[in-house]
Amino acid sequence: MAKKQNSGGARCVMCGRVETPDNPVVSVYDELMICNECIDFIDQQREADRQARRNAANPDKGGKSIPTPKKIHEFLDQYVIGQEEAKKYLSVAVYNHYKRINQQKADDQDDVDIEKSNIIMVGPTGTGKTLLAKSIARLLDVPFTIVDATVLTEAGYVGEDIESLLTRLLQACDYDVERAERGIVFIDEIDKIARKSDNPSITRDVSGEGVQQGLLKLLEGSTVLVPPNGGRKHPEQKLIAVDTKNILFICGGAFDGIERKIASRLNTHMVGYGHDEKSRKRQRENLMRYVLPQDLKSFGLIPEIIGRLPVLTSLDPLDRAALRRILTEPKNAIIRQYKKMMEIDGKELIFTEDALDLIVDKAIEYKLGARGLRSIVETVMVDAMYEAPSSEEKTFTVDADYVARQLEKAHFEKMEMKE
Repeated sequence: MAKKQNSGGARCVMCGRVETPDNPVVSVYDELMICNECIDFIDQQREADRQARRNAANPDKGGKSIPTPKKIHEFLDQYVIGQEEAKKYLSVAVYNHYKRINQQKADDQDDVDIEKSNIIMVGPTGTGKTLLAKSIARLLDVPFTIVDATVLTEAGYVGEDIESLLTRLLQACDYDVERAERGIVFIDEIDKIARKSDNPSITRDVSGEGVQQGLLKLLEGSTVLVPPNGGRKHPEQKLIAVDTKNILFICGGAFDGIERKIASRLNTHMVGYGHDEKSRKRQRENLMRYVLPQDLKSFGLIPEIIGRLPVLTSLDPLDRAALRRILTEPKNAIIRQYKKMMEIDGKELIFTEDALDLIVDKAIEYKLGARGLRSIVETVMVDAMYEAPSSEEKTFTVDADYVARQLEKAHFEKMEMKE
């Protein structure tokens, strides 16, 4: 406790400074004397503590801000080669989605209700649909899960219920409902639940249109009762209420054969004698970029579910240049992974340029996209990974001859698919 001193007036009990005209000392409680500078410091600390508590209650509003679309695009470039149009659509949709969540928390009195924009990506297999969604979740540090639409059926039939999508999301964040309600769900193979036929039938389409109807409430945004351990094996469990209005749904599918729907709409001939085979093939590959919602409807998606997936983007087939870059450039490139594994054993792994070119050529030949690259490299490297840990050699070089021998040994040549 400080009292007025005979030599110079009051003294602050916190910092010990004597009162001056610029920094007066006041009595805040009984005879407790504190100077103005210390009072300002206390007020700043109180405000910082309040902000910290607000940030802890609303992680999206404080601490880590949502990156801009350009920043999201730059991050995706580190993991996904090409697909510039899809990256742009995805970056804008994700940024607007989380900006919408923050706007709701910032001003609950605003009468403008921003609806969420779920995304559907259309593209051939192995072009990066799943990788784009995974990379987005890694950047934003939000709960993320991948579910396969092919196992979903209507309630009461063999398969998984629609609510199992949210069960997996809850499991991804240790059943933290608040975090799960800001997560991302990637529904793969969405094209496999297309309506099988427009003709009426006495049998129910329990894994097609029935599943689409069940997905509507999840995509639009509603409170869903979710069984934490799956609904059919544990019927006695207590259900968890999850609000899906702030969960971003990203759907992906190859939609094999949709090119004919697009060609029919564009009045473009897919077959005939007007062009040679090479030009017709190029025409087919370029048709996917013209996909529109009506093409998805013709393919078998019901209009209601198309309306709840307003952001539609397509992924281009990977050409030779893109596949060549995918081998070595991304942070998680397959060649980098193998070099790292060999480095852990104290070995240096070298891939020659002609070896990389041959791997790319084979991937194009087998028509498996980026997945084909990994399959080929795994086959080529299996013997090397078996021998290297116990070998005295410090350097292992993979050339085109070695690649050809390994593929021949694994009977890869018999996998060639004729057009």
